[in-house]
Amino acid sequence: MAIRKVCGIETEYGIVLRGGGESNPIAASSLLINAYVSSLQRRVAWDFEDESPGNDARGDTAAGALPPEVETNLVNTVLTNGARYYVDHAHPELSTPECIDAREVVVWDRAAERILIESMAVARASLAPDEEIVVHKNNSDGKGNSYGCHENYLMDRAVPFGRIVAGIIPFFVTRQIFTGAGKVGCEAPGTSSRDVPFQLSQRADFFEEEVGLETTLKRPIVNTRDEPHCDASKYRRLHVIIGDANLSEVATYLKVGTTAIVLAMIEDEEVPRELALVAPVQALRRVSYDTDLTATLDLTDGTRATALELQWLYLDHARKWAEVRGLDAVGEDVGTDILRRWEAVLTALETDPMSLADQLDWVAKRKLLDAYAERHGLAWGDPRLAALALQYHDLRPDRSLFARLGVERLTTDDEVTSAMTEPPTTTRAYFRGRCLQRWPDQVVAANWDSLVFDTGGEPLRRVPMMEPLRGTAAIVDELLDGCATPAELFARMDA
Repeated sequence: MAIRKVCGIETEYGIVLRGGGESNPIAASSLLINAYVSSLQRRVAWDFEDESPGNDARGDTAAGALPPEVETNLVNTVLTNGARYYVDHAHPELSTPECIDAREVVVWDRAAERILIESMAVARASLAPDEEIVVHKNNSDGKGNSYGCHENYLMDRAVPFGRIVAGIIPFFVTRQIFTGAGKVGCEAPGTSSRDVPFQLSQRADFFEEEVGLETTLKRPIVNTRDEPHCDASKYRRLHVIIGDANLSEVATYLKVGTTAIVLAMIEDEEVPRELALVAPVQALRRVSYDTDLTATLDLTDGTRATALELQWLYLDHARKWAEVRGLDAVGEDVGTDILRRWEAVLTALETDPMSLADQLDWVAKRKLLDAYAERHGLAWGDPRLAALALQYHDLRPDRSLFARLGVERLTTDDEVTSAMTEPPTTTRAYFRGRCLQRWPDQVVAANWDSLVFDTGGEPLRRVPMMEPLRGTAAIVDELLDGCATPAELFARMDA
């Protein structure tokens, strides 16, 4: 039986310092995050005790593969909403807290955007009058560089990794038709923007392998990093690096919700075998470049199918799986809504894709660009279209083109504002966030699966949190409310 799909998103944001001469993205990212954290609370450092990015789910690291470097010298902190906010390579990155379902992910992902917006505002006080830090929620700089929006899903350790790979690759290759953020031009070697003036995905150009450990070079469709950040004897964390960063809440909701359903189906051995692709990496780009959604892909059984047809097959099997197994693994209400929206989006993509301009990023961006090009008589390849596409991702409220398009929202302003400081009540993130709120001077370090306290007279005390579904409000509220100090907390926990 599939386990509950605790999930979350890590987003690296594009950053530039304008007006300050040559921009140093590492320095700008550090200034941005330091300014925000200094305005709120005492900084709690990230604990690198359990970082092991070189662990490979296949057992042995493939020859030539390199694990990502862990940079421990850059700013890296934990927020009271349970999130991690840090500098990763040359980007500000914010990881949402652990969420119980796709809708919670949308709320805390939107809260992450608001935190970046607030960070830009407070950072201005540290800059010269003519300087400004600008943040974009995108994945490509148009110069051959990409940065990630990663997803994480809790899975049963007993499921063979090979079964996950076989079941999920065709889904990842084809889900671009509703998860893509849209991109002007092409950055794949050997393919020019003249050949591909506009494509569905920002990330498709940058993937070279089907399966692998690396995340910045030779990117694989399925990443094998094996860092469960919980009880490794029971769970694994599927680290997904192939998704675009979405501004559309519907796209994020569908991206996380449909993926959680397919992973639960894989655990229950309900994914059809006839979906295997002959050449997944080539198919990934073919789907991204196919804005008409009519290109067919070679399957290993000798047949061909479009991305839409493969998504319909996944949805048909998901409905049957839900009827037999139920939707507890992804949340009954959210799962039911995801199945409904999945069908509605596939139907619209089949009949009138442009009708989804108020729901999906790539469609909204394409409609915006088409209108602008027609109004000004521009051809694809005109740099003004690339500039307009970049401005779509600008997080500054007064410059964001996305914010002006009236794209459907699933969240309210009040719940997003609350999520900037409050953790989800449904996972261990609640215990992490509440401890940081109540005892910021005694929590000296934190990570996903532990908190480290300094109560003064005793050695540092590490509190393990190896179960993602413990530490919820229902489990710890009475305990926390009954303790005035960490010492009292430990006494109650030890009793």
